[in-house]
Amino acid sequence: MKSIKKCVFSDLSVLAEISRETYKDSFIFLSGEEIMAAYLKTAFNTKTLQSELANPYSEFYFLYYNNHLAGYFKINQYAAQTDIFDSKSLEIQRLYIKKEYQNMRLGKYLMEIITDMAAEKDKLYIWLGVWEKNENAIAFYEKNGFYKFSTHLFYMGSDAQTDYIMKKTIVNI
Repeated sequence: MKSIKKCVFSDLSVLAEISRETYKDSFIFLSGEEIMAAYLKTAFNTKTLQSELANPYSEFYFLYYNNHLAGYFKINQYAAQTDIFDSKSLEIQRLYIKKEYQNMRLGKYLMEIITDMAAEKDKLYIWLGVWEKNENAIAFYEKNGFYKFSTHLFYMGSDAQTDYIMKKTIVNI
């Protein structure tokens, strides 16, 4: 059984834990322990996540599979977006599934949920940034209707990485 739950302030410690765990599992092979530890401490500390939770234009959701926390995602609108500030767009800033729950079609399930949310919010498209070397994620997003249309820089500490900006149209104009 799959379900999602919108995160609230009382979820802060669990959100911090799953954020650090899934990010590290996804990218530790790309950087050393020291760089990763510094990034996790900055990006997913309680103060940072509390500020993100307080933003009225950002929303976090937990994904549960058979009543176990399996992943989470974060969406942004308006000024909360990290790059494109189009009122008719919805950004997926984070979408992570724990290692033990990958390859169970949970990512596809979340994409369907997010697409429905975007439609309900009257958005024309969803966009996200994905590291150019993350071939599995790129293939996943393409399989779910996204296409590359731009790039931006993402900083992991002082290391500048190129992200593809990918887009999925919700309503054809």
